[in-house]
Amino acid sequence: MTSFDAMRNHWWWRPGWNVGRRFYTWHLTFEGQKDVHRLAAEYRSALAPFGDALTVVPDPWLHLTMQGIGFVGEVKEQDVRAIVDAAGAHLAAIPAFDVQVGPHVPDPEAILLHVHPDGPVHAVRSAIGDVLPEIPENADGFTPHVSVAYSASNGPADPVFKALDTGGFAPARARIASADLIVIHRDNQMYEWEPFASVPLGRPER
Repeated sequence: MTSFDAMRNHWWWRPGWNVGRRFYTWHLTFEGQKDVHRLAAEYRSALAPFGDALTVVPDPWLHLTMQGIGFVGEVKEQDVRAIVDAAGAHLAAIPAFDVQVGPHVPDPEAILLHVHPDGPVHAVRSAIGDVLPEIPENADGFTPHVSVAYSASNGPADPVFKALDTGGFAPARARIASADLIVIHRDNQMYEWEPFASVPLGRPER
């Protein structure tokens, strides 16, 4: 059972967003993370009977949202590059780490996979926040997670989560070795992006 009765459409336009709008943000991404892709595929299969009511996330767009910077055109690119350089120094102090992805947790707009341990993820987010002159998205309510599907309509929640609760999904392991600054959009009812910079975690061995 969930604490809510209905799913609601995730794809309404948040303030400031519209078709063509682009946004600078930090994510953790999962390119080459086969175990995460395995788990996401199992969820996509389990959610297939719900059809267009849910937007499942393909492997290339799996991500863990970290920290936004601002809209393209409102933030100068030279400032973004300065943030990348500064973040590199901060993130060098955080070693690469492993996390478990899953199990899922109920949410009215998405199928979220819990990420644990979350301490290192919070440390990465704090390191990024330390270099921003103003933090546009504060840490209140930040819970590290990976979304494997988004609700694309309004409808009952129980059938979705009852189907998942009997799925027997084995959590995935992921290696977090970098943080990615991306330029994201949601023009196609999907979070899609172009990479801007990738910053490694940990100091290179000498």
